[in-house]
Amino acid sequence: MKILVVGGGGREHAVIRKLKENPKAETVYALPGNGGIAADAVCVNIKAVDIPGIVRFAKENSIDYAVVTPDDPLVLGCVDALEAEGIPCFGPRADAAIIEGSKIFSKRLMQKYGIPTAACEVFEDMEPALEYLKTAPLPAVVKADGLALGKGVIIAETREEAEDAVRGMMQDLKFGKSGSRILIEEFLTGPEVSVLSFTDGRVIKPMVSSMDHKRAGDGDTGLNTGGMGTIAPNPYYTEEVAERCMKEIFLPTVAAMNAEGRTFKGCLYFGLMITEKGPKVIEYNCRFGDPETQVVLPLLKSDLLEIMLAVTEERLDEVPVVFADGAACCVIMASEGYPLAYGKGYPITVPEDLRDKVYVAGAAEKDGRLVTSGGRVLGVTETADSLKEAVDRAYEDAARIHFDNAFYRKDIGKRGLAAINK
Repeated sequence: MKILVVGGGGREHAVIRKLKENPKAETVYALPGNGGIAADAVCVNIKAVDIPGIVRFAKENSIDYAVVTPDDPLVLGCVDALEAEGIPCFGPRADAAIIEGSKIFSKRLMQKYGIPTAACEVFEDMEPALEYLKTAPLPAVVKADGLALGKGVIIAETREEAEDAVRGMMQDLKFGKSGSRILIEEFLTGPEVSVLSFTDGRVIKPMVSSMDHKRAGDGDTGLNTGGMGTIAPNPYYTEEVAERCMKEIFLPTVAAMNAEGRTFKGCLYFGLMITEKGPKVIEYNCRFGDPETQVVLPLLKSDLLEIMLAVTEERLDEVPVVFADGAACCVIMASEGYPLAYGKGYPITVPEDLRDKVYVAGAAEKDGRLVTSGGRVLGVTETADSLKEAVDRAYEDAARIHFDNAFYRKDIGKRGLAAINK
């Protein structure tokens, strides 16, 4: 099979590596890929949002199957466009990808179908939003409606911070059109859990749970990022919580999308908060999370390509989805200054014996060498029988990898280990 994977980050690197375990995956193309992915796939410099270019490439190269992983092309209808040309895909069509593309849509969906989530108010004009904030409970969660590279959520501790967030989104258009409509949500407390799931629109099979670490600095300090590391499984996601999530959130979400005529097929991501009143949805994503994918897929014992094909063909009930009993830890190595300004072009040195443990996100090839080209440069993932062992190994590996201006958090997994040792 000739397989096309749309995207060019660490998530795509993890997906490609797992797909290649199936001997049917004869040739894998990555559009656009990156300098590190080039070791595992044929990279083609077509942007993930260039839908006509992707379709043209797929037709010209007789692609048998396409995997669309990033949010932007999914919301823009990449799957629709490829399927219109007879190319089967893994990923939701645009009418289902709206579950991530519009936070207002997803919030109203949950309210309509009784899926537990935070209370909220929706605003399409700035003045009513500012007026509401005068008496709104604090902290307040201000969210841009549309896609904002994972940065369109601001937790405001004070009224001034909340007002600044509203003005930044609606007046200054900090996130472009994505912030022209906003939500102001109730602030929930409790452990956060990420659960990725496979669904063919009829059956839903959750993957192993994970815990992301969003803040740039140790102790969850500093700015929000795309994620500085992950562990799996998440110790707060107990069997009891998992049962409640399946009954109260997962199955109702699939049913709700069907009822709306927006059947979701692909990877449906549930961002959850385990509150005192039970699990509630913080957000949906219409695709694999990044960097959650880098700890979830290494624990997958089943064949990823076979699962994806089953999702596409609506026969997921026939295919096993089995994960190893152990644990995984991914430490993200970033460029100093991320998520703001950072330098680029620094040579990256990865020892040969660690190459299979590294998923490259922001790197390019220059003069035969891998050099940094993004804020999050790479993720180092280790699996082991225990979480402590996986964490220790990941940090041992990270210490052996070098590029100038590298930084990484030193406490990935600390909260998870504390929960296990309670």
